[in-house]
Amino acid sequence: MKTAKNSSKSGKIKIPVCQPLLTGDEVRLVCECLRTNWISSKGAFIEKFEDDFARYCGTRYGISTTSGTTALHLALAALGVSKGDEVIVPSFTMIATAAAVCYTGATPVLVDCDPLTATMDPEQLKKKITRRTKAIIPVHLYGHPCDMDPIILLARKHGFFIVEDAAQAHGALYKNKKVGSLGDLACFSFYANKIITTGEGGMVVTDNKNLQRKLRLLKDHYFDKNRFFHENIGFNYRMTNVQAAIGLAQLKHIDRFVALRRRHAALYNKLLKRIDWLQPPIEKPYAKSVYWMYGVRIKKNAPGAKERLMRHLRSKGIDSRAFFVGMHRQPAFRKMGLFRNQCYPVSDLLSQTGLYLPSGSGLSDNEIKKVVSAVQSFNI
Repeated sequence: MKTAKNSSKSGKIKIPVCQPLLTGDEVRLVCECLRTNWISSKGAFIEKFEDDFARYCGTRYGISTTSGTTALHLALAALGVSKGDEVIVPSFTMIATAAAVCYTGATPVLVDCDPLTATMDPEQLKKKITRRTKAIIPVHLYGHPCDMDPIILLARKHGFFIVEDAAQAHGALYKNKKVGSLGDLACFSFYANKIITTGEGGMVVTDNKNLQRKLRLLKDHYFDKNRFFHENIGFNYRMTNVQAAIGLAQLKHIDRFVALRRRHAALYNKLLKRIDWLQPPIEKPYAKSVYWMYGVRIKKNAPGAKERLMRHLRSKGIDSRAFFVGMHRQPAFRKMGLFRNQCYPVSDLLSQTGLYLPSGSGLSDNEIKKVVSAVQSFNI
């Protein structure tokens, strides 16, 4: 099924930065929910989606949630992260990663990024480990896996947990292993712009039987055998059967969606290689990126060039997005007294020079060529 394109104000065809690719199976499964009245957090589609997605990731258990953010919070809560603990996160990420740490009362500790992959720099990570370090959240950013081996070695040496933030990296590989199967827990998002979607929704995956039981209790108000006697305070992070039905329909096509993203990236790489002021995304030898977003960086030191390029693209009906802003620059955290006088130069450079071009699975070759032509016509 083709997804609809919106028109820009000028009448040109607008190319969105990212939108879901729906196959038609979603309607059939959602109608099954409606026909049988299983529309809330009970129903056969939830368990099947959890099991099938966990199997896809190479793990034993999947615990569905309302979002990628609540998946992160749930994972940290299940590990017992609380006030007095520290959780190391990359400085360059979406705010949900660090915010989830704050939800638990723990303190987020920042690490700068590798300048090529924009993922957490393991060398700098070593300097941030203290006796209070309870966990680390490596983020597989924009679809490219972190370099996990040195992170795993440090976790074993110092005894902290690894919670993979794989919200943007469904299907990505690290040394031929699926992301999500590399840490103690891993968290995924199924927001509308992700590789597969449930509209809103998330998932925690793990191999640990005890953790999965705790995750299930915590996500559902800690209902246990004596239903209305609650041993602990839990949350309402339950995915609905309707969302799970959409997820199952999407999951059937995940390998095709990943192949499409990689094919689009290859075409972008080929067409953009002659633009000497633009740095395309790289793929390390250890990685198979899923190119959740096709992120580029302006190499020349031209003040305001990123913003001007984005306006230029928009004038031609082409959507784009700026890279994330570092956690140390976020007013919300500064109000909490966090990250004051801290410097993360790689994160700042990425924020100042990076943007992503249209990246959805449903892009056509012709649309990618239009995007490239628009970039080529920009006067740096």
